[in-house]
Amino acid sequence: MTALSVNVNKIAVLRNSRGSGEPDVVRAARTCLDAGAQGITVHPRPDARHIREADVHALARVCADYRVEYNLEGNPFAPPRPGYPGFIALCEAVRPAQATLVPDSDGQLTSDHGFDFDRDIDALAPLVAQLKAIGCRVSLFADAGHPGTARARDCGADRIELYTGPFAEAHAAGNASAALDACAQSARIARSVGMGVNAGHDLSQANLTDFLRGVPGVQEVSIGHALISEALYAGLDRTVRAYLDCIKNAAP
Repeated sequence: MTALSVNVNKIAVLRNSRGSGEPDVVRAARTCLDAGAQGITVHPRPDARHIREADVHALARVCADYRVEYNLEGNPFAPPRPGYPGFIALCEAVRPAQATLVPDSDGQLTSDHGFDFDRDIDALAPLVAQLKAIGCRVSLFADAGHPGTARARDCGADRIELYTGPFAEAHAAGNASAALDACAQSARIARSVGMGVNAGHDLSQANLTDFLRGVPGVQEVSIGHALISEALYAGLDRTVRAYLDCIKNAAP
């Protein structure tokens, strides 16, 4: 069954807006895991606008306590700066189960595209090797329908993470068929060359079951913005359980 990894970035956004320790990302992560989530995801950015270096270490300890997967996302090409030692250095420090590489820049509000594998593969290869040497499974953020998806395997990646933003937008508009087919095609290509498939971005209770039924075999979904938004109304524990029900309902 597909694993649910909860992204707690938005908890840190709210905390940082007041410059205090509340809401507490560690407490939020524990609540998600107590409700049944199988992992925690964070995406520390160089500008530290949400998750900070200290959070990365604290959440690593939480995941170790619960014996669940820790997924660290980030741009491996972003240079270090004060308060941000660099993505590879963070991975070396906490050794997450999975490192998800994403080609985002400081100016992006959120990750909104995958790698161009034909262009980026040579630069990614040594970084993937470095991460795998410290025991990380490596996943690469990928656009659904990208013709170069199979090349992700050439740099040693274990999985791709399908960028599902276009699917979510099409689903909300009532015409998700083409976007869903593109996701399914990329998933098939990835599996044909021995890679696993993750997915994330704008997945929600409204579209998750449909997505998983249309793209069978997804190993992990990473969900943050929608889940935390919905939890403001329904509560975090209840919302995590509702997502797990969505996943169960998609099972054959």
